[in-house]
Amino acid sequence: MTTQKIPINTSIVSGVALSEIDGEMKMLLMKRVKGGYWCHVAGSIEGQEKGWQAIVRECFEETQITVSELYNAQFLEQFFEANVNVIQIIPVFVVLCPPNQPITLNEEHTEYRWVGLDEAKALVPFPGQRQVYDHVWTYFVDNAPSTQMKVNIS
Repeated sequence: MTTQKIPINTSIVSGVALSEIDGEMKMLLMKRVKGGYWCHVAGSIEGQEKGWQAIVRECFEETQITVSELYNAQFLEQFFEANVNVIQIIPVFVVLCPPNQPITLNEEHTEYRWVGLDEAKALVPFPGQRQVYDHVWTYFVDNAPSTQMKVNIS
């Protein structure tokens, strides 16, 4: 009998954008066209891109945010995609935006909201997303991020 394995996909990255909105720190959530659920920025690594380059590109494509301050969140988002039998392992980045960051969505999303932690966790459908937001909030909002996690994007 041959043992089957579940493939692991590591070709996707994600990023949580943070901005001080009207004096309060908030994170950006967007409602996807495909699936109709709330999420943060994510996308595939293309060509010879590094993970950090992919999230910088994806942020701009999905939101028109020009990333100037990027951090490795030191968190791996992971889930099993049952319909295609693949384990997704996704490095998470944090984009620190200037106050009142404007957003222009592309065709992948129908709407966006800048939200606090509790609202973000109430909006999203997946437990892994809630874990990402708890981690990001703890290490980037409640505490100053470590300079060791800053990504040099120049």
